[in-house]
Amino acid sequence: MPDRDPLSDAEIQDALDTLDGWSYQDDAIHKTYEFEDFREAVSFIVQMAFYAEEANHHPELENVYNTVTLAFTTHDAGGKVTETDIELARTIDDALGA
Repeated sequence: MPDRDPLSDAEIQDALDTLDGWSYQDDAIHKTYEFEDFREAVSFIVQMAFYAEEANHHPELENVYNTVTLAFTTHDAGGKVTETDIELARTIDDALGA
């Protein structure tokens, strides 16, 4: 299981250098995905939910028509970014080909 200790800003930036399209702001890592339509966006949310549940780590998400925005932070670590957030972002991107 990934570590749930807060990462430093430098560690977060190093990790983001390996994740396409992710950014860091407001103590969370964020990514917005764009799809062809609403149905595809909701399908992504359902698929992503299985990976999040498996990791017992659940992102904040926002869906507007064909876009889905994810924000990861670890509540157990005081709302800071941890290796758990980085690993789940990587898992979702790898598994879904994003």
